[in-house]
Amino acid sequence: MIAVFPGQGSQSPGFLSPWLELDGAREAMGRYSDWAGVDLVAAGTEWDAERIRDTQVAQPLIVAASLLSWNALAGRDGIDGFAGHSVGEFAAAAASGILSEQDALTLVGLRGRAMAEAAAAEQTGMSAIIGGDQDAVVDALSALDLTPANYNGGGQLVAAGALPALAKLAAEPPAGTRVIPLQVAGAFHTRYMTPAVAALRDAAGSVSVQDPQRTVWTNRDGSVVDSGARYLDLLVDQVASPVRWDLCMQSFAAADVTGIVEFSPAGTLTGLAKRALRGTPTVAVKTPDDLAAATALLRSVEAADAAAATTGDDA
Repeated sequence: MIAVFPGQGSQSPGFLSPWLELDGAREAMGRYSDWAGVDLVAAGTEWDAERIRDTQVAQPLIVAASLLSWNALAGRDGIDGFAGHSVGEFAAAAASGILSEQDALTLVGLRGRAMAEAAAAEQTGMSAIIGGDQDAVVDALSALDLTPANYNGGGQLVAAGALPALAKLAAEPPAGTRVIPLQVAGAFHTRYMTPAVAALRDAAGSVSVQDPQRTVWTNRDGSVVDSGARYLDLLVDQVASPVRWDLCMQSFAAADVTGIVEFSPAGTLTGLAKRALRGTPTVAVKTPDDLAAATALLRSVEAADAAAATTGDDA
């Protein structure tokens, strides 16, 4: 059973409100806000869609919500693997023990500000491309000087680059595809974010890390990373490198992952898993009401594993 944590764009106005009803949640969000440098309680309960779309708000808000929901799950020892999509890798780092929550939120607050500053330097953006042949789509992007920034799997790829090129892509989409402009501030995970990499690397130099005790996959290529220092390096480089979530899901399949729990603000990654990992049980923890379903899935997987072990002993 693995825990996955979503990336930017998964947030929606007011989504944090039900989580703040849990004991200690407001106090935890207060600490997260101090570390990230953003009023996350107001952002997650009062601010509108445009305001929480701001990169320097969205990134710490998503990571904070992921950690709040992760900490609310009972029986977390049943989780034996972690992965995050883009900024969700910071939540994965904290949940797996590679980073402290304070360091994760401090770094992600800086990351959001640095990426917002880099995005303001040029008029860039991102568009989702649904369907089509992936190789043909990548060739079409190359011809337009666009970058395949997110390989999401399940027939979805995200292009990033200059706005005129994205407009041309939308006007003349590759065969068999739909192009959907995304509400983001810039061309994330591309060369346009290089200044943000430098800023994040400077800050990461003073952070302490631990090697993970459970399996952690990286967006770089879907491989398992067993060094905390290596994972932190990948977190820094990831800002200007493509997200290979498709390779992460291939690795989940190769590892015979028995279930996936996605933490708040959930839904995107379980949706991709339903298309790319058919038959794998999933739970999207969108509100505290979903914690019971996540716990039930954990118990069912543990029971199945115990039954399989007993059968093996009998044999």
